[in-house]
Amino acid sequence: MSNKTVNIIFIGDIVGSSGRTALRQLLPDIRDEWDADIVIANGENAAHGFGLTPSTAKEIYDAGVDFITGGNHTWDKKEIVQALREFDGRMIRPSNYPPNSPGRGSGVVNARGGEKIGIINVMGRIFMDPLDCPFRAADRELERVSKEARIILVDIHAEATSEKAAMAAHLDGRVSAVVGSHTHVQTADERISQKGTGFLTDAVMTGPLQSIIGMKTEIILRRFLEKRPIRMEVADGPGTVQGVVFRIDRESAKCESISRIQRINHGC
Repeated sequence: MSNKTVNIIFIGDIVGSSGRTALRQLLPDIRDEWDADIVIANGENAAHGFGLTPSTAKEIYDAGVDFITGGNHTWDKKEIVQALREFDGRMIRPSNYPPNSPGRGSGVVNARGGEKIGIINVMGRIFMDPLDCPFRAADRELERVSKEARIILVDIHAEATSEKAAMAAHLDGRVSAVVGSHTHVQTADERISQKGTGFLTDAVMTGPLQSIIGMKTEIILRRFLEKRPIRMEVADGPGTVQGVVFRIDRESAKCESISRIQRINHGC
């Protein structure tokens, strides 16, 4: 463990059994390689590509993930309500869902060595469901978690790159890192602001490599070519684990470096 930095790994959207298998087989080495103090993953696509259940959540935790965030597919499986109760303190959903929604929109968890890490989840509104304002929701959750943690990461689950960049600007200097999820396509725009906030527009996905954003290629092509609502299915085959590592200065809570992760599970 580094004495000077807290090393946070954020794993992009876990998609189906291919993603879970790749995570189980590759994450232990990734944790060791980056000397990770905590691993956070977006898990809203983990159960057959749509939603999350208690059993798939447990599989993700058993693979070495410490904390799970959500997104627009959070409610696709009715079992998510049980999962949010069972893993309260280790799982959150977007904070800008209506106030009476099950679960929490932020949390504070102990990293390796006891460092408290604040984690906030918000969902964008451009090309997405018209939820409450994600910017005001982030402010509200930040006020709460900052009472317990100085190092804070925000997962903004959003379609539009501009909305994600705007969230990073809105929180600049107030959180350690902002990372985007949802599009399943990793961006190469990692940067650290002058105020010390790290940002990556999208961390990509952890799921089937030979696919279109995790779904079977032939089905997606038919949807485009035939313009019919053919049901999507998660692709099979070898999976990839993708994400990002934020190295956060332990004293200042500012981001020191950002490194993207891409690993392929050739054995499955």
